Amino acid sequence: MTASERLIACNCFASRKAARLITKMYEDHLSRVNLTSTQFSILVYVDEVKEASMKDLVEAMVMERTSVIRALQPLARDGLVAIGPHEEDARRNVVRLTDAGRARLAEAMPVWQTAQAEFESKFGAGLAGELRQSLSTLASA
Repeated sequence: MTASERLIACNCFASRKAARLITKMYEDHLSRVNLTSTQFSILVYVDEVKEASMKDLVEAMVMERTSVIRALQPLARDGLVAIGPHEEDARRNVVRLTDAGRARLAEAMPVWQTAQAEFESKFGAGLAGELRQSLSTLASA
């Protein structure tokens, strides 16, 4: 098997290549509202759950703790999230969206929808749905 054939047959290579392509597409759009795709995902998640511990974010984002912290730092610096003690357990820090964070998320949603539409336009709604289903299955294994 040649090196090229090994790469073509490699699940890791194929998934990383696709991930970079998809991430770039979304990052190109989200950069208009000064967010990365990871930051957008964090804002969406925290908006959904109202407050998230570091452990919650690490598990939800499937990221290392240090990577979550690096993604949170500019969000906190820009006043989009507040990181502080949990109301019932001051030993636990939680992340909450601020009013500015909710406003940025509202600004980002149409941009994200444009990225979604671009993806589905390029690859088809059927393939997009199948891909999401397959990736969800892989991520939950």
